[in-house]
Amino acid sequence: MSSLLYIIAVILIIGWILGAFVYSAGGLIHALLVLAIIAILINIIRGRAV
Repeated sequence: MSSLLYIIAVILIIGWILGAFVYSAGGLIHALLVLAIIAILINIIRGRAV
């Protein structure tokens, strides 16, 4: 499950970077960044709790 969260976080971060430099989709870019950060934090918290 933790590797799945890392994959999702990486995909979201790549999407955010592409959106920031290629497209000008404002709110969507920041939503992707927030989702990626949340996925990373959940993975870190679950990893330390186990």
